[in-house]
Amino acid sequence: MSLLLWGPITLRARIVRLGSRWFIKRRSRGLSLAQSREAFRAMVRKAPRPPRDTETVHVDAGGISADIVTRSASHADRWVFYLHGGGYRIGSPEAYRHFTWRVADAVHARVLIIRYRLAPEHPFPAALDDALAAYRWLLRQGPKEIVGMGDSAGGGLTLALLMRLRDEGMRLPDAAAVMSPWTDLALTGASLEENAAADPMINAGDMPQAAADYLAGADPCNPYVSPLYGDPAGLPPVLIQVGGDEVLRDDAVRMADRLSATNPRSELQVWPLMPHVWQAYAPVMPEARAAIAEIGGFVRRILGSGDRP
Repeated sequence: MSLLLWGPITLRARIVRLGSRWFIKRRSRGLSLAQSREAFRAMVRKAPRPPRDTETVHVDAGGISADIVTRSASHADRWVFYLHGGGYRIGSPEAYRHFTWRVADAVHARVLIIRYRLAPEHPFPAALDDALAAYRWLLRQGPKEIVGMGDSAGGGLTLALLMRLRDEGMRLPDAAAVMSPWTDLALTGASLEENAAADPMINAGDMPQAAADYLAGADPCNPYVSPLYGDPAGLPPVLIQVGGDEVLRDDAVRMADRLSATNPRSELQVWPLMPHVWQAYAPVMPEARAAIAEIGGFVRRILGSGDRP
């Protein structure tokens, strides 16, 4: 388990931090869920489109709506299984179309990103059940290599899925990468308070309601809810990336500590001053593109280049 720290941040990253604090953190404080979803839809409409040579195909993945994103660098038998973030209450594949093509390039894979059901209308275990159903569909496609991936709530969901796959005796992904994962819905991480003011994006005060909406009375320490409380034995190598002043920093760091006990090929990267899921700012921020390249490098270290003779 390696802890990697990057140096001074770029001017563009500083601008993104400032913009996030003003346009996301400040303006989202106190919004109802309906208002948050409308703000999210407005943001999606403004998201950059992928390059023209990106192929995006909608599929029914075992009863779950999903998109397959393919690039010229994608190898037919290497897949990324992607679970989006959004606090289990918002999010969609469309919001990631400026991002998933970059993952496909970096990992040399097709990307399957699914539309799992959202809380509070569909609380736990709906999202996990949907992820499992779509993953079973992916297995039926005969992939040679699979990389699990997700961000924020989707990062925690990815880790929970790995534990459920192991517990059910199913084939696991060969590697996984999670960005700013939410691994502890019991909300015990010290960084929730320590970084409450510093975090440029997430309002820590909004997290109890998001957790309650997803839990709907379930035990927050259930490993399929909060993988921090699960046994990581038998999981594949996992790369975790997190910003140093995120409120979810300790969700990532503590999860990495648990993984290191059973899987020394797992890695933790703490990037100072990076906002929550900064990788999604790849169109404008060098650090985001560098972080995606690090994900590609991790996959190559675990699986090889994926190049064909």
